[in-house]
Amino acid sequence: MIPFPPLRHLAASNSRETHFVLQLLRGYLQPHGRSYIWVSEVSNHRKNHHGYRTVCTFPDLSAKKCVPCNSKDMRPMAKDSANDLISKVPGWNLLNEEGRLKLSRSWRAKSFIKGLEIFHAVANVAEAEGHHPDIHLVGWNNVTIEIWTHAVGGLTENDFILAAKISDLDLAHLLRRKAATA
Repeated sequence: MIPFPPLRHLAASNSRETHFVLQLLRGYLQPHGRSYIWVSEVSNHRKNHHGYRTVCTFPDLSAKKCVPCNSKDMRPMAKDSANDLISKVPGWNLLNEEGRLKLSRSWRAKSFIKGLEIFHAVANVAEAEGHHPDIHLVGWNNVTIEIWTHAVGGLTENDFILAAKISDLDLAHLLRRKAATA
């Protein structure tokens, strides 16, 4: 359970409504800012799925942590869900390559060495999250990053979390004045 200071403040109240809200929140809030909600059936083009689905409860994706994607229940998100989340990661674009959704972003580095420094900065974030993007250096200074969850063959919330954390990196000193867009 996440120890939210506002919940402790509410716990001091003796009202019946406050007690109900606290019990409800304690039942749903889990580590990493996710709520687990039971879904009776979710249709997938391959098969139906029963079980728990993850829902974002933190407004800021960069405050969240990527979760292991070794669950057989994890599925790629639908295009509608991806379109809703893309606004939370400015500068990133949605790609659809043969039905597989990916996030993509490009930068133009000042030099070849600065491009490799971008690689290093992104690699540190990716390693800390346990979620690794495809990183490309095209030409001598064009850095492109593609993020998607290989294990599920598409996008998951982890991809947006990683994109938000990469966006938070201070890369300005490594980039040419005008950043490239994908």
